[in-house]
Amino acid sequence: MRFAHTKTQLLRMAVSAFLGGLTLVATGNALAQTYPSKVVRIISSEPGGSYDFGARLMAAELSSAFSQQFIVENRGGMLGVLGSKAAPDGYTLIVSGTNLWLQPFFQETQYDPIKDFAPISLINEAPNVLVVQPSLPVKTVADLVALARAKPGEINYGTGNAGSVVQIAAEVFSSMAKVNMVRIAYKGGGPALTGLMGGQVHLIFATGGSVASLMESGKLKALAVTSREPSPLFPGLPTVSQTLPGFEVIGVVAMLAPAKTPAPIVDRLSQEVNKILLKPEIKERFFKSGVVAHGNTPEQFAAFIKADMAQTAKLVQKDGVSHQ
Repeated sequence: MRFAHTKTQLLRMAVSAFLGGLTLVATGNALAQTYPSKVVRIISSEPGGSYDFGARLMAAELSSAFSQQFIVENRGGMLGVLGSKAAPDGYTLIVSGTNLWLQPFFQETQYDPIKDFAPISLINEAPNVLVVQPSLPVKTVADLVALARAKPGEINYGTGNAGSVVQIAAEVFSSMAKVNMVRIAYKGGGPALTGLMGGQVHLIFATGGSVASLMESGKLKALAVTSREPSPLFPGLPTVSQTLPGFEVIGVVAMLAPAKTPAPIVDRLSQEVNKILLKPEIKERFFKSGVVAHGNTPEQFAAFIKADMAQTAKLVQKDGVSHQ
């Protein structure tokens, strides 16, 4: 059956749709202006980690910016599940990072990192540092590659949880260097570092903040950073890519909301986070902790996640990165 519309009717329909759109925009803007009207929870990982540090710094600054309390709840490895099931109203946020969207490549998860979250902004980024026992007879990445090739299956490395950026760095290194190293899995980055200090493993790819003082004291030997370019965090330290061209694995801390959180709220949060990250004192606090403050828009952050996942999918499918 066909329905014929007069020009007048079509005009009325167009005007109605236009006005409806204006109403939605106005409603969204009003929602953003009144947000937040109560306490906002920021779910993050265990106390003391890089996610927790970023979450607490953001919570304090956002509380001041919005004149409303933002509080941090430490929920360990439950971030993905809790964040994906929270109400999409802007009153539950997640500060996590690389692990959130890469973990599904390495173990089953009860959430979808693309469908279940609304990206808000990156908070900071940092390369990992390849550190070895001082007694290991290597001074450079090339030395390590040569030693691992000469002793297949005899050099081991420690990692934390499956899918962590430090595991990915180690496994990408093994794949690109064409060496057979043995993974020793720990329950977190801290225990892995303890294993290295105790002589249970030969090397780890560690977060910079966790090993900076140990490097300076000579308790650990740093060989390189995992960024493509030299890092201002570790002046004078070469990159892994100088020996293995194309190698780059960096970790990030970021803020997300549950999917379907109103876009005006997501946008306003992103704008405030990015203002905070431009403050010199905030940049300095992050820098001293071994990371670089770095924000972006929700759209840029979403593209970043998809690109990171695409790169990891390629490694998992073609380059032999372990699923264990």
